[in-house]
Amino acid sequence: MTIVAVFKSRAQALDCISALRGEGIPAQTVSNPHEARVGCGISARFEENFLPRARRVIARKGYSSFAGYMKKVGETYLYV
Repeated sequence: MTIVAVFKSRAQALDCISALRGEGIPAQTVSNPHEARVGCGISARFEENFLPRARRVIARKGYSSFAGYMKKVGETYLYV
């Protein structure tokens, strides 16, 4: 399953993607899902099996614009 870490700040999302990759988590830049309702920011996309590691990285960085995690379920995204 696909997970996205949603951000309100493009700069912080890009920093997060760099940090995730630095920890060996293959992450990509994607537009925030419409369901996130946080504007037109960007998200970090990665596979669900990396979620525990990604949570630690994001918590350690303390991003002020982090809006939460969403999981793709069918054709929609839901907060997890």
